[in-house]
Amino acid sequence: MDSVYKKFYRNFYIRTNGFMPTKPLNQNIYPGDFFQIKNGEMIVLGNIFRNKLISPEEFELAYGIHLNPVHWHFSEGVTKPYSGRDVGHNPIEGDFEFSKQMLAFDSAGSFFFRGNHPQSAKIMNWNDLQQELIIKLTQTYYSFRELYVVTESAITSDWTLVLAGSDKAELEIATESENSGLVDLFGEEVVKTMQARDIEFYHREFKKKPSFFKAKKLVVQEQKLDTFISNLISERANTNAWVNDFYDFDFDHDPINFTTPISNNAQACILDMLQANELNPNTALLYFRWADASLDDIEKFFTVYGN
Repeated sequence: MDSVYKKFYRNFYIRTNGFMPTKPLNQNIYPGDFFQIKNGEMIVLGNIFRNKLISPEEFELAYGIHLNPVHWHFSEGVTKPYSGRDVGHNPIEGDFEFSKQMLAFDSAGSFFFRGNHPQSAKIMNWNDLQQELIIKLTQTYYSFRELYVVTESAITSDWTLVLAGSDKAELEIATESENSGLVDLFGEEVVKTMQARDIEFYHREFKKKPSFFKAKKLVVQEQKLDTFISNLISERANTNAWVNDFYDFDFDHDPINFTTPISNNAQACILDMLQANELNPNTALLYFRWADASLDDIEKFFTVYGN
């Protein structure tokens, strides 16, 4: 079930200081890629550099930025009921020792993640590009009203994720390596899976694939949003009187009008309600700005409206 991944995605964002895994996991995403999230799906639509929205002399990219490796080792709801050395027998070579470890998970969605030697590639002069991109992405090249742009992509030398499908999930791993002893075996390349029970997802990636990212998203300017909400509330305040005058029907309504609260979901409404040509290349910066992708956007990965 898709929702069992939510705990991992939320923790990943918090623990790595704003990076997100791609959805689905293990796809490539690069600085400058722009995408939308539709029905829980991340749809990459293009790249600001490949699509020539930004000329080569305008942008500055940095590579090999070292990230804090401590932030890329984390887990939730995982215990290690057993870790130690055992003895096995091979008919040809005789007895041999190996290290074994058991991981137990307390609920569906519990996980263990380890990424080693994280580095990133980043757009360094985003502030110089952001206004130009608003105009080009919403007016002159495209007409987006909802969009994300990747500003930083991260790789690791290797990463491993195991995710539980139930509260009875277990994973038993082992290695014959002499150097392992009683240290944590999870994520080591020489480790073999001995037994897996109720595991939803288990992946070990040893290629430097850019599957983690930070992004900026288009949002409506607060001043325009506040003005729109204020006007909408004012319109609603007069609704009951207008209904009595206009409709020749006995509608019941409360004499005191309690207006329905209006949330930030009104961002889409304000753009739909604009008069023809009110939003144009000269006014786009009055309506749009960029904001960091957040946990609210993680939730969109798990919001599915049906087939």
